[in-house]
Amino acid sequence: MHDIRAIRDNPHAFDAALARRGVSPMAETLLSVDAERRARITAAETAQAEQNRASKEVGAAKARGDEAEFERLRALVAEKKAEVARLHEEAAAEQARLDALLADIPNLPLGDVPEGPDETDNVEIRRWGEQQDFDFAPKEHFEIAAVQPGLDLPMAAKLSGSRFMVLRGAVARLHRALAQFMIDTHVSEHGLSEIWTPVLVRDDAMFGTGQLPKFAEDSYRTTNGWWLIPTSEVTLTNLPAGEILDEAALPMRLTAHSQCFRSEAGSAGKDTTGILRQHQFEKVEMVTICTPEAALDEHARMTRCAEAILEKLDLPYRTMVLCTGDMGFGAQKTHDIEVWLPGQGKYREISSVSTCGQFQARRMNARYRPGGGKPDFVATLNGSGLAVGRTLIAVLENGQEADGSVTLPEALSPWLGGKRRISANGLLE
Repeated sequence: MHDIRAIRDNPHAFDAALARRGVSPMAETLLSVDAERRARITAAETAQAEQNRASKEVGAAKARGDEAEFERLRALVAEKKAEVARLHEEAAAEQARLDALLADIPNLPLGDVPEGPDETDNVEIRRWGEQQDFDFAPKEHFEIAAVQPGLDLPMAAKLSGSRFMVLRGAVARLHRALAQFMIDTHVSEHGLSEIWTPVLVRDDAMFGTGQLPKFAEDSYRTTNGWWLIPTSEVTLTNLPAGEILDEAALPMRLTAHSQCFRSEAGSAGKDTTGILRQHQFEKVEMVTICTPEAALDEHARMTRCAEAILEKLDLPYRTMVLCTGDMGFGAQKTHDIEVWLPGQGKYREISSVSTCGQFQARRMNARYRPGGGKPDFVATLNGSGLAVGRTLIAVLENGQEADGSVTLPEALSPWLGGKRRISANGLLE
């Protein structure tokens, strides 16, 4: 959510920043509604003063026996009382109109974010790892012999339909091991605090992180009004909603492993084979709540936390800065980390790490007290650390052997009982 006062102070800068995101100018419309709201508030205050003055004079008129003046003043008090109520209602309606407009406007990009309409204008900032030189044509994950006994997509389709998965045996255990490895690494090495949260949330939580109202179709809603979270960013970020935190409590660096649910609206025909794009999946999420001044340093730190997971797994990756047209709704700046998938012969996103400034905090009313002074909004950041299913794909494709087996990363050995391989017939060895 944007601060209307900042828009009043510099409407041209606001519209220029929106233009970088391909959004039409909004300042004039917003300020017009804001002016109507303020005019009604001012008028209500004037009418209230007139009501108060007339109320004081009613008694005096009664005391001196001026019945005509008494009746006139009493009618004026009633008139002004009704006028005040009407003006307050009109001001509230203009406030609701202003809030609705502001709720649909994306965050403003930072000045160093590259400009462009889509992913072709994203900028690579670093690359790590060597792409393996296979002496055979590498396969996609669902084609690898070792994987096929453990990936039952027909059963998933029978149970739930397309874009779901059933994992069995070694593949299921590897999937679980990856999630445990990620969460344990973030806690023990990166200093994040582990949180477990619900996967069902109220409207306010979805609004706070920007999924509502604009992107309702991207998520699932239950018949009694709860929303299934698209990521635990929703729950972790909303933990301080409505609170005023002590500055000493910041930064809050949090992580959670959760089920995630997305409708994948608008993705028909994309990545329909295998498990790259699912309606239900698991992710280890990272969220930081900090002071606005610390946000950029925290953004770099969170990006390194995600990159470190891939390096421990010896998975080649590249890190991109997203351009203005490819960023998410709530982001000021985003780093996408893309892992190398030899079966596809391309890099694919495995983590997005975004700094949102105070945008989400305004929607949630999450504040802190700097130096014990006047409360200000916190800054929020979120990022995948990592998407578990996509990491599973990367481990399987990068570790595949010519005989159909898969060699697993050494870093996972403690979570796999010392095992380092899935045989061509699907056994963990």
